[in-house]
Amino acid sequence: MQQAIKTCISTFIAAALLAAASLSVAQGTSASSAPSATSGAGMDYPNKPVKILVGYVAGGSPDFVARALAQKLGDILGQAFTVENRPGAGGVTATGQMSKLPADGYTLLLGDTSQLGIAPHIFKTLPYDTLKDLTPIAGLTYEPLMLVTNAKTNIKTMQELLAHVKANPGKVNYGSSGIGSIHHIAMEMLKADAGLDIAHIPYKGSGQSVPALLAGDIPVLLTAFTASAPHIKAGTMNLLAVTSGKRWSRYPDTPSLAEFVKDYDYQAETGLLGPAGMPPAIVNKLSAAVKQATESPDFLAKFKETGFSIIYSNAPQYGDIIRKNLGKYDRAVKVAKIQAE
Repeated sequence: MQQAIKTCISTFIAAALLAAASLSVAQGTSASSAPSATSGAGMDYPNKPVKILVGYVAGGSPDFVARALAQKLGDILGQAFTVENRPGAGGVTATGQMSKLPADGYTLLLGDTSQLGIAPHIFKTLPYDTLKDLTPIAGLTYEPLMLVTNAKTNIKTMQELLAHVKANPGKVNYGSSGIGSIHHIAMEMLKADAGLDIAHIPYKGSGQSVPALLAGDIPVLLTAFTASAPHIKAGTMNLLAVTSGKRWSRYPDTPSLAEFVKDYDYQAETGLLGPAGMPPAIVNKLSAAVKQATESPDFLAKFKETGFSIIYSNAPQYGDIIRKNLGKYDRAVKVAKIQAE
């Protein structure tokens, strides 16, 4: 009888040990087949083509940046990156559309200062919240603006402009690419901080404002490098100053407006963004690829004759830049007395 009991106990223990071993193996297999913490979303990204939206027509500055970046990201990440232009409302339309799409990294935005820093202050309603509905990925370019005069005027330096405007308050006009454009806002900040009384004449883009300056309709213009460079080179425009916080390497003998107004720095900036909620692994992978692009000689060569300065910012840095710009342009729009639409 005792022998039978011992046999039963032995059999029970053996079965229990076998079951425990089987469970351990099963758990081990399950653990090894499950994704590890380090192999989360984004390890195989991108595994299909990626689209970069541009809120302006083809051929403009943001479009140029987006196409150069798309080509290089495709080379680096081994997947096609294409550009799709969705112009409307100064880039607001494309930004709003992109912000509502899945945050999977397959539709991105080449954003600029107008969409991210200025639009929130000049539109009563926007289809997006810059800080809540977008994911900053990487800052990419800066482009100072050019303060120019018609070469036929006697205003050939910044000092001469300041003296002329102060001697003729309210009698001198300047042109911009339109109400609410960065050109308009940057000039209004110069007016406010330098104590100038100079009237604004808005045009519909540099396609109108540059010919107006050359025709003598306006004596002063704040415009983009690409619109003014040929005329500066030809001697039909005088370059008085640039709007960056320090002198620009392309025109080292030309002063920055920061030399006349403390802390003045108004530049057109671009960067790459996605919808809110993008997986950090994808954000980091894209940001690293943008950094690699900005260090590539062939990528940099494309920008050699443009007005862009390539200055990479990682995702947290770019987010800080966007937040800072929102505050800066909030003041600027109020100073310019632009009514929200």
